[in-house]
Amino acid sequence: MVLVPSLFEPCGLSQMIAMRYGALPVVRETGGLRDSVIPYNKYTGEGTGFSFANFNAHELLYTVKEALRIYREDRGAWNTLVGSAMAADFSWNASALSYMALYRELLAPEDGK
Repeated sequence: MVLVPSLFEPCGLSQMIAMRYGALPVVRETGGLRDSVIPYNKYTGEGTGFSFANFNAHELLYTVKEALRIYREDRGAWNTLVGSAMAADFSWNASALSYMALYRELLAPEDGK
C-alpha cells in the first residue's frame, strides 16, 4: 500500500507508479488522485485502490483499516485489485485515444439530421 492523503494534488505520480508495481494506493479524493484511482467497490469487486473524501485523520484511518481488512480477510479481492491497478494504462497513447473518441463523438452528426 501507498498512502497519498494530499490536501491538494493537481496530478500526482506516486499513486500511478505504485499501481504499476502492485502497491494499492489509499488516496484522498482530490485532483488527479480522484481521476487516476478507482475506489474499491465491495459489491462489484472493481477498483484500483482505496479513497476517502474529507481531509482528516479519521477518514484516512478508517480507509487504511478497510484496506487492511480486505488484505487479511479476502485475498481474492485484494489480488483482483492488484491486477486491475497494475493493468491501468496512464500512457500518452491511452490519453490520445480517449481524446480522439471524444472528438469523434462531438463531431458526429446529430441523430435525425
